[in-house]
Order: sequence, then C-alpha cells, then structure tokens
Amino acid sequence: MTVNWASFAEAEPDLARTTEERFGAFTHHTLATLRKDGSPRTTGLEVRFLRGELWLGMMPNSLKALDLRRDPRFALQANPGEGQSLGGGDVRISGRAIEVEDPALRAVYTEEVEPPESPEPFHLFRTELTEVVRTYVEDEKYLVVQIWKPGEPVRTIKRT
Repeated sequence: MTVNWASFAEAEPDLARTTEERFGAFTHHTLATLRKDGSPRTTGLEVRFLRGELWLGMMPNSLKALDLRRDPRFALQANPGEGQSLGGGDVRISGRAIEVEDPALRAVYTEEVEPPESPEPFHLFRTELTEVVRTYVEDEKYLVVQIWKPGEPVRTIKRT
C-alpha cells in the first residue's frame, strides 16, 4: 500500500510537519536509488512539498532519474546539517517515484517552485510513500524511533 504526501499528512500531521521542517532546513538531501545490477546509488537532490505531493526534480538523463524509470523504489534522507545537533531528528522517507509527463502538471510545478525552475528539460517525479522514519534523542537518554507505514498508526520505539 502506498499513499501520497497529503494522505500521510492527514493521517499523521505532527510527524508530517516535523518531516517537512527537517527537509526545509537545508536545500540538498540524499536520494538512494537502485542501479541496474541492484546495488544502491546515493546522490544529492532537492525536494519540494507542493500541492499535497512530495516532488523530486532531476536533470535530463541523470543516472538517478534513469534508475527511477527502471525501478521506482527510493529512500530519501534529510540532510543532517552541521555538527552533532539534528534539531528535529533524523528523517527518512521511502517509497516509489512516479514520473510526471503531463505538460500541464509539469507547468504548474515549474510555476510554483521557489525559486522558479528553468524551463530547460528535466525529469519530474511525484512520490508514493511506503514508510517515514524519524529518529531522535529525548531527554539526553532515550533514542526514540517513530515509524509510519500506510494504513498503520505511528509506532514509537524508545531505547536507553
């Protein structure tokens, strides 16, 4: 089962808000895709939360775009920032990336992003989520892991 960003945010607004804040704190994040041979590829990426969707935009014929065309599974890690502070925790999103080829939808995306995207050719993917995970430290003694999957409430695990 997969859902889009809006469905996740409706089901778990607090975790969705924290996740957006973590991704909003920095411009570049890390995307993991699968190469032809099944091995992982990690690359930098900018993400956008617009119109109830999480969007991934990529340069034409980039290896990560070609990976996603072949196998849409991905994992996206929020940039942890500098130093040891993860202000808001470590956040990861997993799912499937669906390429958007509809010119009207691509035009809407291009007009709404800040700063506006160049009209150059690019790959655009919307995402369907299969998991969101947040890991953080609470009271300087507990490691807390929040795990969300479609159709399930957030599961919280605390470890000392």
